[in-house]
Amino acid sequence: MGQAASAIPGSVGEWVGRLESLCDPLRLRLLRLIEDQELGVAELCRVLQLPQSTVSRHLKLLAERRWVVSRRQGTANLYRMAATELDGAGRRLWRLARERVADCPAARQDQLRLARHLRERRGPVDRFFAGAAGRWDHLRAEMYGRTFTAAALLDLLPPRWTVADLGCGTGAIAAELAPYVDRVIGVDRSRAMLRAAAARTGDLPNVELRRGDLAALPLQSGEADAVVLALVLTYVAEPAAVLREAVRVLKPGGRALVVDLARHEREDFRRRMGQRWCGFEIEQFGRMLDASGLAEVRCRTLPPEPDARGPALLLGAASRPGTTRVPHDERRSDAAPGD
Repeated sequence: MGQAASAIPGSVGEWVGRLESLCDPLRLRLLRLIEDQELGVAELCRVLQLPQSTVSRHLKLLAERRWVVSRRQGTANLYRMAATELDGAGRRLWRLARERVADCPAARQDQLRLARHLRERRGPVDRFFAGAAGRWDHLRAEMYGRTFTAAALLDLLPPRWTVADLGCGTGAIAAELAPYVDRVIGVDRSRAMLRAAAARTGDLPNVELRRGDLAALPLQSGEADAVVLALVLTYVAEPAAVLREAVRVLKPGGRALVVDLARHEREDFRRRMGQRWCGFEIEQFGRMLDASGLAEVRCRTLPPEPDARGPALLLGAASRPGTTRVPHDERRSDAAPGD
């Protein structure tokens, strides 16, 4: 296979090699597993029920053909499909291959085993938030400072909007937003966090709290005019799935605001905070927002606060394609609420 591809010169030969690399059903199953999340070799062996030598051999070939990228985390290499790095032809080819592998019984079994594995893997994050709810505000301020949310919110907000605070935690952002918008919907998986949020926002009639998974939000499509994800993506196994759900619940023309950690190498910090990711490179951050279906993506690094002990933060602002007209009499005046 490799000899046949290498005998053809230039970019045509490269594409023949890429096509040939998708001719093995096992490699298609493997790509399907890492399309939306990063997995290590041991995890892939468990899901595919195959020896490490077999999985590693196929990963090596897929990496050579630029279908797969990897990164180092601790002592392990984590692999994901290079979905955001593919050109248009590559994305079309993968869509066609994906349709075929989706009907394969072995691939369906893979997805069932993967779902179980991801539930088990999520356990440490759930335990972290269950134990941290009582001290989360202090911990967050200690690590990231107290003003980053105010800086982020400068990228919002017309009035009369419904804002979804996704991964709302103890409700700090929901409480800040409530005086300035008609409605805030806070969503979180952690019961402990939602109890703390309910205590904080109990006297705010326009704040509604819902429990749910961020990859399957308890919101209708187009229910929100804006979504906020603050310090969320570093905790989830599938940032791409969470971002796609955020886009789904946005109205056309709605705004998305994402704040998260810049890439760092503090493995001890990641473990202490119960996070899955050591932050993101700013280019990677922008590609993730763009690949989710958002438009007008703008990313920047937020200036670190003097007393913040955690890594630097990134701010991403974008919108869902389309337009939503804001009537003139609903646009914010310069008067403060209640004036």
